[in-house]
Amino acid sequence: MASPDARLAAPGTTDPLVPELYRVDAVRRELTDTVTLELTPLSGPRPAFQAGQFNMLYAFGVGEVAISISGSPDPSSCFIHTVRDVGAVSGAIARSEPGDVLGLRGPFGIGWPVKAAEGADVLFVAGGLGLAPLRPAIYQVLENRARYDRVAILFGTRNPADMLFRKELETWRQRLDIEVEVTVDHADPEWHGHVGVVPGLIAHVPFDPAEAVAFVCGPEVMMRFTASALTAAGVSAERIYLSMERNMKCAIGLCGHCQFGPDFVCKDGPVMPYDRIAEILALREI
Repeated sequence: MASPDARLAAPGTTDPLVPELYRVDAVRRELTDTVTLELTPLSGPRPAFQAGQFNMLYAFGVGEVAISISGSPDPSSCFIHTVRDVGAVSGAIARSEPGDVLGLRGPFGIGWPVKAAEGADVLFVAGGLGLAPLRPAIYQVLENRARYDRVAILFGTRNPADMLFRKELETWRQRLDIEVEVTVDHADPEWHGHVGVVPGLIAHVPFDPAEAVAFVCGPEVMMRFTASALTAAGVSAERIYLSMERNMKCAIGLCGHCQFGPDFVCKDGPVMPYDRIAEILALREI
């Protein structure tokens, strides 16, 4: 990977448009096209972040892309990002090796209202790579489990071979204080679980619709149908939160690439309450 420009800032810069230097400490292969990177600042402490926020990762000589933070908000941890190789920039980042240096700007955006959900039933609903942006919120809730009522994790993926964080899902499933349900679009002969779309799992977990808060992340069509299923089950739209994805470039609301109706996903999201975006989310061409 190309060497970073010496003009780039050290961690702690006050300029949100200047990347800081981070070393790749570890790379874990999740799927054939997906890796999880552990990133540590070359100097200074790692900035605090809220579950649901994102960073802009910069592969030198290639470009920059928005990637959600997928690790624990614990201030003692490094930045953890789960990256799928879907283009030139994400591919370059996904091919990083320990010791490489990346540029990083962030964290940016509005996160999941984890603290505000205390005392409520919490539903985490994820599709595919959407489990990665939800993982910090799941960690936070499980680390403070007594502050929440019933907790459920609902996850859908294309097939068993594409299941993200499989070992972690199995660990969560073994807990007696949460519900975990997984479904696949296409089963193989060894799969004995649910087959079908993620919204179909909602009926399989107990929760009080009047008191439930739902955090939803995944492909837009999946989130649209999940939000409809949740409202049909009695969950109010203002208690459903979706993490939106748009082509974010500047991350501070200047360039307009991520405009979503009157909002900019980079600064007004990515986490947005369903009641605020339901009307525009129904317009598929947006």
